Amino acid sequence: MIQFSTWDIVSNLLVGAGWTVGLSIAAFVLGSTVGMITLFARVSPKSFLQTPAKVYIEFFQDTPLLMQLFLLFFGLALIGFDISPLLTALLGLTLFTSAYLAEIWRGCVESLSTGQWEASASLAMNRWQQMRYVILPQAIRIAIPPTVGFSVQVVKGTAVTSIIGFMDITKTGTMIANATFRPLFVYGLVALGYFLICFPLSAFARHVERRMHVAHTR
Repeated sequence: MIQFSTWDIVSNLLVGAGWTVGLSIAAFVLGSTVGMITLFARVSPKSFLQTPAKVYIEFFQDTPLLMQLFLLFFGLALIGFDISPLLTALLGLTLFTSAYLAEIWRGCVESLSTGQWEASASLAMNRWQQMRYVILPQAIRIAIPPTVGFSVQVVKGTAVTSIIGFMDITKTGTMIANATFRPLFVYGLVALGYFLICFPLSAFARHVERRMHVAHTR
């Protein structure tokens, strides 16, 4: 049994937590970009854009994240692409995030009255101008709470990437627990790490939602 001091355990978990936070931020930023493109296709009146976007969203929402990571990690290797656990984790979480955000944002866009579309159309705006100047500014305000709330799911989703060898806080904790035979203590610290990352995001989402509710009722 390898001897680890408490500080050794904590310091190594902090490094793993840093990778978790970094992966979460990168996946959320890239996922937001892909999600916005998917959103435009999803709400398009043209079926050749709308149908692939709908299939894309349904696939990533209706299959487990772990299976998606396996398909990327092992599937790409079979066709000759040597992909690292880091790149697999980033790509998998980006696709996962983009599908969910596109659907969240679609709901926010469609929650606006059809009068907004009709009014902007009467001003001779094309579809892009309607989205940019009229629809999105209103939808973004509605979308902030669920978007921030979903960021918590992205952080927790990083735990699955430990299965393919990505050294996040979960993978680091597993290795330390196996080396020290102190799983309860180590996984307790891992759980505390996730809590400290996710709780502020959840609290912020609730705060924004309350602020918006108060503003709406005035």
